[in-house]
Amino acid sequence: MVSTTREAASRRREQLLRGVGMSAEELRDRAAAHTLPMDQLMVCHTVEGLTYLLDGPRDVRPE
Repeated sequence: MVSTTREAASRRREQLLRGVGMSAEELRDRAAAHTLPMDQLMVCHTVEGLTYLLDGPRDVRPE
């Protein structure tokens, strides 16, 4: 098990996004469209995991 602080997880997420030059939304949209190379797809999965840890699950239930 890896442990980290909230601040470290947030910093890591921002570093990853800066590294690919996209916002989390842009990265997620490109992943959904299958237009990311493998290295950016791995960043996307890591960013999504960090976002889940920081913000909790998103409510994706239909209205």
